[in-house]
Amino acid sequence: MYFSPGEDLAMKTIGGWLVIFGLGSFVLGLIGYEFTLMMWVDSWGSAVGWIIRGAMIVIGSVLWLTGNNEQPAELQETDVA
Repeated sequence: MYFSPGEDLAMKTIGGWLVIFGLGSFVLGLIGYEFTLMMWVDSWGSAVGWIIRGAMIVIGSVLWLTGNNEQPAELQETDVA
């Protein structure tokens, strides 16, 4: 699937932030701390909080990798000189 350059950048940006917050929350959760922005994930219990953290990492990685795909060869501009 091909996305326009603006969509690629948005997907990479959102995916990157999801991975950063997911991994940061995961590491901080292991040592007993948490991002203030991420405190809501444990409101349904510890297990659900860990599932949400993992989902953020996986979904963010997929978005980042999808946004990182190059434009297909048939859609690239060719130099005709």
